[in-house]
Amino acid sequence: MTITYNEDKKIVDIIKKGLEKRQNHCPCRVQMTDDTLCPCKEFAEQIRDNTYEGFCHCKLYYKSLD
Repeated sequence: MTITYNEDKKIVDIIKKGLEKRQNHCPCRVQMTDDTLCPCKEFAEQIRDNTYEGFCHCKLYYKSLD
C-alpha cells in the first residue's frame, strides 16, 4: 500500500490552501470536528480497508494497493 498526493498539483494547492484556512479540517466538509481533521476519518477507514484503492474525499491523497 502506498499513499501519495494527487498528481494534479493544482488540486493539491487548492486543497492545501483550504486546509490552512480551516485549521487543517477538510475543506470539502461543512462541519469542523475531529472526524474532519486531515486526513479525515473517512480516509483513515479507507486506508485500513485492504481492498480500497482510490482518492480520499477531497482528492488530496491517493491510496494505491501496490
